[in-house]
Order: sequence, then structure tokens, then C-alpha cells
Amino acid sequence: MKLSHIKLMTCMMILTSCMMSCRDELCYNHFPSMEVSLSWEYEWERDYGMNHSENWDESLHGFPYEDLKPGKPEWVNIIRLTSDGSRHEHYIGSDSEVMMVDEGVDHSLLLYNGDTEYIFLSDIASPPDARASATERSRASLAYITEAHPGTRTTNPPDVLYSAYIPNVPPVMNHEVKEVPVKMQPLVFTYLIRYEFEYGFEHVALARGALGGMADSVYLLDGRSSDESTIILYDCDIKDYGCEAHVHSFGVPGFPDKYYGRGAEPDPSRRYTLNLEVRLNNGNYVEYNYDITDQIANQPRGGVIKVSGLRVEDKDSSTPTGFNVVVDDWGDRVDIDLPVSTDK
Repeated sequence: MKLSHIKLMTCMMILTSCMMSCRDELCYNHFPSMEVSLSWEYEWERDYGMNHSENWDESLHGFPYEDLKPGKPEWVNIIRLTSDGSRHEHYIGSDSEVMMVDEGVDHSLLLYNGDTEYIFLSDIASPPDARASATERSRASLAYITEAHPGTRTTNPPDVLYSAYIPNVPPVMNHEVKEVPVKMQPLVFTYLIRYEFEYGFEHVALARGALGGMADSVYLLDGRSSDESTIILYDCDIKDYGCEAHVHSFGVPGFPDKYYGRGAEPDPSRRYTLNLEVRLNNGNYVEYNYDITDQIANQPRGGVIKVSGLRVEDKDSSTPTGFNVVVDDWGDRVDIDLPVSTDK
């Protein structure tokens, strides 16, 4: 009896183990899944003839070419559309991840990094119309550049943004994990802007700039920039030669990026303007404006912009005599609606 009991218990344990193994086998990959594997193209500018990467002068710029390349975002948003009309949203890391999907239908995927602050997205539900725009920013002292680009928004530089679009992933069946490699490409590029002074720069205390005529937004589907333009506002760093800024931009307007498979040339009728405003140690302000259309022509997607020969004249930098009130309006303008009382 005792031996039979032991045999019975042993058989039950073996049977239970087999059942558990079968259950695990049945449950593993029971649902249709995609394994999305991300690769990243870390480019801060596109080469349209300037060959910055090959001709980079590290001694001039003070840092290597690679230092301007963007890093890897923290996470990615996936808009998954199915051929039966449903829409789903997934959040994954920046490397690879498995996500469950609908069985037996075609899929299209729109991907973009979501860790942005100075970008807002519109028309995401429709991939052909989905686009990213920079947030608005205003400044009081922009008379010249706003006249040169009438009716355009003034914005912050956009955050680093990547995207990818997979137009068709064939149906995935139960117990299947379909590998989907995705190359994330940049939609925002960097302009290294150098303002080189030849005289009087020691009197400069603060500096800020503006870049007018750049694209207002970019389409996530194919990297095409919108036809609308904007004026990008930014702050500058003080260097030993003058002022410097690393400015993010969607590039020039109305430009289908050839690196997404569509060749293009910048619209020759468009004009681009560079502004610099400095506050001197004595409280005076000096403004400089330049037409940089010729420099943008071969740099529609990031690059190096340089203006030289800037001067702070003695009449502007001299210490004023007598009583002088300086109102500090250096900060950007913020419009606030104040309550108006009708009580008398």
C-alpha cells in the first residue's frame, strides 16, 4: 500500500509538471505580437555641399563635430493603425520592445519620441497630416526682423525630434512575433551661429538672437517642412570672439528632405534674416541685423552661420553722465489677462 501510494504521488507530480509545461507552451506567444527594434540616426545637420563633417576645425569651434549630435531619447510613442480602421497607441523604450497587436490585419506605424517640451503635435490620428510645431515665444524688441517677415509667429527653438513611418506591416497571427526594424530619423537640426566682433565686445553683458524665415513646423510622415515660416528666438553665450548660439530648427520652409527619398532645392524666393541684440555694461542696447539668405542656400537642414566685423562703438559704450534711469526689459514678453473691475 505504501509503495502504491508513492507511485501514485509520483505519477501525479509528473502529470502536473507536464500540464504546466503544456500550459506555458500554449500561453507563450499566444497573442500576435510585434517586436519593434529601434535604430537611431544621430545627425545634427544634413550635407548639401558644405562638407562640415570633413572640414570641421575643432580648434576654431572649441569642440568636435560630434558634440552637436543629438542623443537618444528616453521613450517613443507609436501610433498603430489597422486596415479595419482601429487606432491604438503604445509607449516603448528607446531600444526594442514587444507589443501585442490585432490578429490577421495589416498595420501601419507612426513613431516619434515623446520626451519633448517645446513642441506641440497636431493631427496625429492622420499620419499624412501629423506634424510638429514649436511653442510660441514673444519679445518686444524685434521691429526690424518682424518687418522683414511680416505675419510670422515667433517661437522657441524646437526640441530634438525623431520620427519614422512604416506604411505596411503584414498581418500577424497567433503564436507569432513579427520582427519590425525601425530607423528613427531626425526632424530637427542645429545651426551653429557665430557673431564675431572686431571691436568693443568687452562692453557686452548679455546677448540674444533671432533667426527669421525658418519653417514653422515639420510633417512626421516624411520629414517635409511646412510652407509657413517662423522667427526663432534664442539666447546667446558669451565667447572670447563674440556671441554664439546652437539653435534647433525644422530647417527651411516647404522643403521635402531628400534623405527621406524625396529630392529638393530651397525656394530661391525666400529670404532669411539673422538678428543679434546685446545689452552693454552701461545699460544701453545695440542691435544688429543681417540678410543670410546666401548662407542658408546650401544649409537648408542645419549648418554653420557666421557674421563678422561687428562693433560696439564708443558712443554706445561710454558711461553716461548725470541721472539716467534704465528700465530692464531684457526678459521675453509675457501677455497676461488682468481682471478689470467695473465697481466705482
